[in-house]
Amino acid sequence: MTGIRLSTPTGPSVLDYSLFRDLPAEVADVLLRDSAILHVQARDMLFREGDTAGEYMYVQQGSIEVLRTTQDGQERVFQIFEPRRLLAETAMFMTHGRYPMSARVRTDAIVQCLKGEGLLAACRMYPELGVRLLRRLSDRVYERVNDVEWYSDSSAAQRLASYLLGLQARMGASSLRLPLTQRQLAAHLGVRAETLSRLLADWSAQGRVTGQRRDWEICDEAFLRGLIEPARREF
Repeated sequence: MTGIRLSTPTGPSVLDYSLFRDLPAEVADVLLRDSAILHVQARDMLFREGDTAGEYMYVQQGSIEVLRTTQDGQERVFQIFEPRRLLAETAMFMTHGRYPMSARVRTDAIVQCLKGEGLLAACRMYPELGVRLLRRLSDRVYERVNDVEWYSDSSAAQRLASYLLGLQARMGASSLRLPLTQRQLAAHLGVRAETLSRLLADWSAQGRVTGQRRDWEICDEAFLRGLIEPARREF
């Protein structure tokens, strides 16, 4: 684990997170036992795939990316964790006891680092917390099942359109700054980098989007929605 451990918390607390809100005081004490605040710098590794999974994190400031390296040496970024997000808590329950992915700091960040054994003890003390976690994990499994179906049945154009519209919804604007390089985005979408580049060039020539590299603007939202709606499930 890289970083400087501080004795006093700063920024939002993990106890404000929906999963842990309104815990009894004695359960919160167990959850926070031996926790620490880490100041980490861009490109630092919080953990690597295969490391022993003993800690999970709450992002207070900055952003963390979770990734794997593919067999051909490309990095595939699966998710980016922004402030007020919980990271790697599911790894605390895995029977093999190891992190299934790597976590790397994207921008200078502050994270609250918590012990997995405290989370397990808190669940034993307060079964409602275990129920909350089970619901959370069930929702994630359902999302991943839909993701698998989407990636097996959708075209490259549909995946890119869905990604851009999702990014627009999160940013609240039609002007987008891609959080990934185009090569990383291609790996994330499961398409060839050349295919992604061609799609963006074609859509730009048609006036559907405009931009270059990581800065883009959606000009024809109806076109993108028309691509993905026939392939999307209702729930």
